[in-house]
Order: sequence, then structure tokens, then C-alpha cells
Amino acid sequence: MHDSQAVNKDLLLVGGGHAHVIALRMLVMHPVAGLRMTLISPDTHTPYSGMLPGLIAGHYSFEQSHIDLERLCQWAGVRFVRAQVNAIDTDERSVSLVGRPPVNYDLLSIDIGSQPELDSVPGAREWSVPVKPVSSFWQRWQQLIAQAETSPGSGTRRIVVVGGGAGSVELILAMAQRLPTDATSLTLVCGAQSILDTYNARARRAVTAELAAQGVTLLTGARVESVSTNSLTLTDGSNQSFDTLFWCTGAAPAPWLAGCGLETDDAGFLLTRDTLQLLAHDDVFAVGDTASQQQHPRPKAGVYAVRQGPVLADNLRNALRGQALHHHVPQQRFLSLLSLGKKRATADRGIFNVTGDWVWRWKDRIDRQFMLRFQDLPKRMFGSPRSDTNTGDSITEQMPCGGCGAKVGASSLGAVLGKLASRFPATAASGLQARDSVLIPDSASYSLVQSIDVLRQLVSDHWLMGRIAANHALSDLYACGARPVSALATVTLPFSSPTIQERDLEQLLAGALHEFDAVACPLQGGHSLQGAELNIGFVVNGAPMCADRGYLSKQGLRDGDVLVLTKPLGTGVLFAAHMQHEVDGRYVHSAIDNMLQSNQRAAALAVEFNASACTDVTGFGLLGHLLEMLPEELGAHLELSRIPVLGGVEQCLALGVRSTMHDANATALAALGAKIRTTGPDAIVDLLVDPQTSGGLLIGVAADDAAKLLQALQNAGYANSAVIGQVEIAPTSG
Repeated sequence: MHDSQAVNKDLLLVGGGHAHVIALRMLVMHPVAGLRMTLISPDTHTPYSGMLPGLIAGHYSFEQSHIDLERLCQWAGVRFVRAQVNAIDTDERSVSLVGRPPVNYDLLSIDIGSQPELDSVPGAREWSVPVKPVSSFWQRWQQLIAQAETSPGSGTRRIVVVGGGAGSVELILAMAQRLPTDATSLTLVCGAQSILDTYNARARRAVTAELAAQGVTLLTGARVESVSTNSLTLTDGSNQSFDTLFWCTGAAPAPWLAGCGLETDDAGFLLTRDTLQLLAHDDVFAVGDTASQQQHPRPKAGVYAVRQGPVLADNLRNALRGQALHHHVPQQRFLSLLSLGKKRATADRGIFNVTGDWVWRWKDRIDRQFMLRFQDLPKRMFGSPRSDTNTGDSITEQMPCGGCGAKVGASSLGAVLGKLASRFPATAASGLQARDSVLIPDSASYSLVQSIDVLRQLVSDHWLMGRIAANHALSDLYACGARPVSALATVTLPFSSPTIQERDLEQLLAGALHEFDAVACPLQGGHSLQGAELNIGFVVNGAPMCADRGYLSKQGLRDGDVLVLTKPLGTGVLFAAHMQHEVDGRYVHSAIDNMLQSNQRAAALAVEFNASACTDVTGFGLLGHLLEMLPEELGAHLELSRIPVLGGVEQCLALGVRSTMHDANATALAALGAKIRTTGPDAIVDLLVDPQTSGGLLIGVAADDAAKLLQALQNAGYANSAVIGQVEIAPTSG
């Protein structure tokens, strides 16, 4: 969807499977006017099944074998919602999510894959590691690799894989390649009389020979009856011991689908027409392993999902336009390229079979070409083009950052407020730019403080945006040692249909109330309007956390005070890189989690340890806010190596990525050497002026209390809090 088009329809893609990522890319390249797409997935990355064995064997990196859904959606202008779906209500046209409000749709597509069938064997769910979801399996596999590398002499590790199909064969051969053979025992337990029952005899013989060559024990006709802590009991009464058990049996649907009232086959998979729509729901599509075509059932294999992708894209587009849909007939046979652990593979189709290193190179080339479609993305269609006045070439400017990266620069703000203070001395207080929270005069029983913060949209997920904006606004109260007592909202919604606006407003305010409810701060009203883009902010009012101690001051630092920072820096750089598609989605969501961490407890500890000064680090960056805290005669020494930094930030800095607020903040860098002294690596100097959204607190505390405050902060969950410097007499004052 182009940025300038008003939204009137919502398409939800539930799951990041192969068919969905292909359809998403095709729909974006040929957009439907007024359509907004949302991809919902519990993980930022989705694995490409063809490269998963190579990842386990160590032939590919995580990045090479996974599609970055967050980055893909950012490029495409598609909303990405990181959440787990647990129900679908077709009457309300809503999808329920774990731990957050449901999301509504006009058109829905489901591509959530399958999982190993666990519940037919007692103990399998409790004592085995299922190979799906891949994200959980990958974490367990990394732990196993780490144990093998750090404790090589700890004895033989007994690893058992239960399966017999292509997935289990590729899995155990990849494990044989990656794990040390002298300290690993590998066993494949297959309930059928032979492995790979859908493959031809030559392929089965080639794979069986490879299992033997790699030292894998193969047990066929060995059906598992039950699983206990470290042992399988087979139906013939024998036992098979293990240290780690991986479960890779036949596919089963996600359990929550059974309660949705949707049409399913006997195995519980969603049942579709050849148009890929559910039998009785024209507005719900299902593809990949989670679905079965009623007229053309096929085995569960990634190749079918890949072939469904283009048909799904066309049919979703046609359904939205009220046009006729295409029918999809999946192929009867397909070429299977099976990895054999080492850089070797076997090819199977019908009676055809070949095995060798060259087959792996063939497979590798096909897989890399597929992944290149999602890694080497075309230039984004939604930039801000302009013409170079010298060459006439069309180029694209950096899009303005969201969050606090969209603030007006301190020098411009200060100049305007200074002029107004001279013209309106009774009502425009000078130095207002230095006060994030101000006292409300003549309040009834005690002095309330008030603050306001408004953010330009930073993340595409409206519920998260509401949470971030609320948490960010509350931080101004916490920075002055206040507890929240009330809030008002201000929201600008992009031009769209009334239905879309209602959906967006509900998500935004539900996210905000998630934060306000946690601190007993009632949202008492506010104002909303329509505009060119989304903005959300809050007026928040607060009272002292401790009535007998009053408020924390921003400007009370003393010579010798230690400076403590409670959160890492880098949100401005990361989200600038995200807008340019230059950063991994895992780093983006780590930053989001960081922004959602409340400063409330940190502020209470600052009050408890009698902090001399405190502020929250936001739009003007660490350096700008530190300068606001320092009296004229004082400076500070910052130890750059101690400043905590978010993951991915240093790589982005090295690429030359900066927030659009960076240049406005950079005037503060002139204070380095004059008022602020730094030691340590210069690589992160630019980060000192990076604008932060919902950043941490910068606390000045007496040197004797610094270690105790830092320990208390870390005990309270601020794991990255650190002492970053000390206040000293400014070099220029003497």
C-alpha cells in the first residue's frame, strides 16, 4: 500500500510460512489501493525449510537460512505484529492473541505450518524436543552444541531422533556432521519397516548407506509405546536410552485450531477449496502444512507451499477486488533434494535417483536463489524521492525518524522560547526547554507535577506504539521522583475509513492502558483527530513518590557525584537503520523490549539513595540531557567503554547510519573537551547524541552510594545499568 492512500480494508496474514512470504512480496510489488496488510508471527524470523539441515550441520548461518520478517515487513510497508495466535472468531472477524487484544480483519489467510504429533505417545510431550516450532528447537540445539564445545570430555552424549521421513533423516545426518563423533551416539528410531517410505528404492539405499557411514544406528519397525525421563519403551518391550530426544514424526495441526469452528479434515488440518479458501468461509484462506485441499490432498512438504504462494497472492487480490479466483491443482510428484549431512545430497523423483556432492551444490544454488528474493530486497517503493539539482538523477532522502528522533532540535527550541520569554515575561518562562515536568501552581493539597510527550509513529504495531508512548510519557514523572495520578491522551489517526480508525484507536489505547493500569494511573480523557500520519501522546500528572522527600531535581549535581545510567543507548540509530532495512529484526525487538521497561522502580531507588539529580535520557541524547543537569561550574568525565549499548548499534554506526535528529543534537558535541571529558574508544562518541525513545534514567548520586544503587538497580531488573562517569569541576571554570 502506498503511504498516501487511505486505508479501508485489513488483510491479516497469520503465520510467516513460505506461501505467505511469497504472497506478501507479490502483493506489495503490485499493490491493491486502500489495502493494509498485517503479518502476525510469534518470531521475527522464519526458517526456510530447505536450508534448515545445512544450518544444523554448520553449512549456513542463522541469517542465511532465515527470512527476517520484521525487515521484510518494514520494506514492504506491512504491519508486523510479534504475537502468538490462539483463536479465530469468524463471526466477529477477529484473531485472538496471547496477552493482548484481538486484531480484526476483512480478509484472513492462515499459514502457520504444522508440528510433530506428540500426544499419541505417553510422555513424548514432556520428555522430547519437537523439531517444530523451529525457534524452540534451535535454542535447544545451540545449547547442545555449547555443551559439546565447553565440556568435550564429559562422556558420550546419547541422542535419539524419532521419525523416519525426510525431515528426521536430514536432521540426524546434519547432527552427525556437526557433533564430535567420538563423544556422540546417534540413533534414528523409525516405526515403519523402512525409512523414506515415499521415496524410491535407490534413494532409500543411498540414505541407509549414508546413515551407516556416519555412524548412525538405524532401528526400523521400532514403534515407540511410551517415553520416560531418559528412555523410550518400544512396542516389542525393549528400551532405548537417551540423554536428548528429538521428535520428528508425522505432522499435526496447531491444537488451538480445533476450537475455532473452522472446517477441518479427519486429522484436524484446515480444509480448503482449490481456490485456497475454506469450504464455508469466503473471507478465510489457508495454505502450507496447516491446510489440506479437499479435492487434491497431498503430503505435508514445503514445495507445495512455495507453489501455492503466487496463487494465494492472485486470489487475495481478486477477492478484494470482487473478481473471479483461480483454482490451484498441486503437482502429483516433485523433485526432492535430500541433504546428507556433509555437503552431499540425493535427488529423488519417481524412479529417478542420483547422489553426490554435485547434487548438494545444485540444491545449494536453488536454496540461495530462493532466499535472495527476501534478502536482496528492491529499493523501497515508499521513500521520499527528490531530484539532484546537479545531475537531475532521482534519489531518495532519508525518511524522518519516528519517536524522539522526530523532536525539534534543542537550539531551535531554546531560541524560540527565549524570544517568547522576553515578549511574554509573565506567561512564557525562560529555560522552559530544560523542564520536562513542571509544578502545577495552586493545586489543592500538594504540588502536582505535569508533563506532556507526543511521539510520531515509531513501530507499525499500534498496540506496541500505545505502550511505548505511555511508558515514555510516564518516564518524565519518574525522572522527577513522582508517581502518576492521572493522564490525558492526544491521538492523531491517519486518514482512513471509520472502521479502520476504530480498530486503530482501540489498539493504541489498549496498549496505553496496559501500561497505565500497571501503575494505577487512570486515563481520564483526551483529544483525537485525523491527519497525515499517526501521532500519539499523553499529558501525565504526578505527585511525590515520598511525600517527606519531595521531588528529584534535574539540576542538582555536585562535584564528585557518580553518574549511573539505567538502560542501554541506541534506539535512534537502530530505528533509523530499520527504516533503511539495514538491521536485523531481532535487534529491533530487543530495542522495543528495552523501551517497554518502566523507569518507575529505578526512580524509586534514586529517591531511596538520595540522588542529587535525575533525568530521563530521551530526544536530546545522553550528552544533551547531561549538559542540562550540570551547573555552570561543573563538568563531567564519561568512560565510553562503560556506556551500555543495545545490540546491533555499533554495526549500524559503522555503516554510517544516524538518526535524522543526530545533526540537531550534534551541537552538544562541542562540549567534549570543554565541559565533558571522555576516555575510551571513540567508536561510540556519536551515540552520545543519539535520540532515545523511552530511554533510561541518568542519575547523579554520591560516590559512597553508587555501588549500592547500582546493585539495587540490577537486582530490580535493570540488567544493563552501569556507572558511566563522574561529575568534576569544569576545565574552563578555573
